[in-house]
Amino acid sequence: MDFMLSGAAACGACLFTNPLEVVKTRMQLQGELKTRGSYQVYYRNVFHAFYTIGKVDGLAGLQKGLAPGLVYQFLMNGVRLGSFAIIESSGHIHTEGRVSAVKTTLAGAVAGVVGAVMGSPVYLVKTHLQSQSTSSIAVGHQHKHQGMIHALAAIYRQHGILGLWRGSSAAIPRVSVGSAAQLSTFSSAKELVLDLQVFPKDSWLVALTAGMISSVVVVVAMTPFDVVSTRLYNQPVDHLGKVRI
Repeated sequence: MDFMLSGAAACGACLFTNPLEVVKTRMQLQGELKTRGSYQVYYRNVFHAFYTIGKVDGLAGLQKGLAPGLVYQFLMNGVRLGSFAIIESSGHIHTEGRVSAVKTTLAGAVAGVVGAVMGSPVYLVKTHLQSQSTSSIAVGHQHKHQGMIHALAAIYRQHGILGLWRGSSAAIPRVSVGSAAQLSTFSSAKELVLDLQVFPKDSWLVALTAGMISSVVVVVAMTPFDVVSTRLYNQPVDHLGKVRI
């Protein structure tokens, strides 16, 4: 049940955050392997990117990659959060009744690695689909997939089963660092909020506040790995899996 609920909650959040994922992917691919000032800037900032994509690709363009995004969130976060919930409820992250930062970080990293490996193929497809756009605002390599199933089948035909896990070498440190940062700081932040007695012990505001605190830490720790991961997933390769420049 922990796995199912964790996956379902992540999918619900994905419906609202997917447009941000589209914008993030485009901005991370913009200027790839080019020096500053030597390329055209289509997306000046987050708000301009939203406006540009909505204007050129239409509102539907802001939800590109939604299907693989939902599958990825269910697989990765179902395994990651479900595993961590089991570890936490078993008492393995506590020392003398208090949350142990070291144990929580290790548990979060391990849970993140398992989730990242399982979800890597659909994250690969999600990145390809979210980078696709009208030529006038295109950044990064354009893979020309027609949808999630078509993309998975095309990658499998061209590169075999291992081709579906291309880029996972970057996804593992990305998710393990992000997961360790999120889950360790969430538990510690939740404990802090309870100690300060800001909200009633059973209030949903305790989890919300802890989540907001941990999300700031996650963004700072994870973004460099996220940029590398996006570019590795989206780069073109030949039939032997070698990078085409």
